[in-house]
Amino acid sequence: MAQRKQAVTIKHVARDAGVSLQTVSRVMNNVPNVSPEMKRRVQASIDRLGYVPSIAAQRMGGSRSYIILAINDRERTIADWQLRQGTDWVDQMLLGGMTKCAEHGYRMLIELVDTHNDHVERELGAALTALQPDGVIITPPHSDNPQILALLQARAIPFARIGSTGADGLGGIALTMDDEGSARLAVRHLAELGHRQIGFIAGPADYQLSGWRVDGWRAEMALHGLDAADSLLETGDFTFEGGTRAARALLACEPRPTAIIASNDQMAFATLEVASALGLDVPGDLSLVSFDNTPMARFTRPSLTAIDQPVAETAARAVDLLISQQRGDDADPVPMPINVSGSLVVRGSTAAAKS
Repeated sequence: MAQRKQAVTIKHVARDAGVSLQTVSRVMNNVPNVSPEMKRRVQASIDRLGYVPSIAAQRMGGSRSYIILAINDRERTIADWQLRQGTDWVDQMLLGGMTKCAEHGYRMLIELVDTHNDHVERELGAALTALQPDGVIITPPHSDNPQILALLQARAIPFARIGSTGADGLGGIALTMDDEGSARLAVRHLAELGHRQIGFIAGPADYQLSGWRVDGWRAEMALHGLDAADSLLETGDFTFEGGTRAARALLACEPRPTAIIASNDQMAFATLEVASALGLDVPGDLSLVSFDNTPMARFTRPSLTAIDQPVAETAARAVDLLISQQRGDDADPVPMPINVSGSLVVRGSTAAAKS
């Protein structure tokens, strides 16, 4: 039997370069006051031996863990995984976060937390103690949870809040995906197609972004001289069932809306089914725009026109900012909130309004 090739360790690099373990770690961690000649010597040994630093080796150089922790909603995430319907928020977040972490020699881990749990502080506190992350990315609705934010501040852990403007003064790096602007983009597309009765299915109130999208819908409707009447607004809960209830209510109105914007793909799928049950053709009788642009949006009949949310790009930006903060980079402060805009992908579910 062939012998297993021995893995290259930090000790091999130190011996090859003729330096201490701590010096190798200082070079890998880009610690100040390491001479250029020493950096070249250690890097030459790393390249020659094909050494891949482990987190344990990196930690030798200081107090960093080289871990960025992402916190996502447990109930909704598990429900999405169990349904296996193509929801890919977590996939996109990990795509952006993990690839950006890898560029910096970090690792990203994900923890599922129930933001409505009375024991959220104990639950999250245990994870923070075990992992000791260098930074935390918080996604909605956690990004507005004062208990979670206070816990991170008390432990002096840098955090980035996706889906927050930071206007509440609860700290952290605030990032949004331009939800208001995206809603305006959807309305603009429909208005340019001649639609005047444009309904909106909002998300639940515990997501701050739900309100921003409604604000964008109202503002763009007003810009086009259209009435954003209360009868054109229904609230769902990001589930198929919630979307079904909201779509039925909107399509029972007189006059019936000729277009609907749904705040996520699941509620848009429900709207397609309700329209079919009522004998309405999409897009002939009803145009439909969704948020998210998950993989399933391409395979409905018709395929969905959708707002493509930049989840991966936003997560990558959050990682960059957290690592810069951890390293104490001297870059000029970035104005908050950081806004990463989405785009509209036009497919078969929208068409010109009937004259």
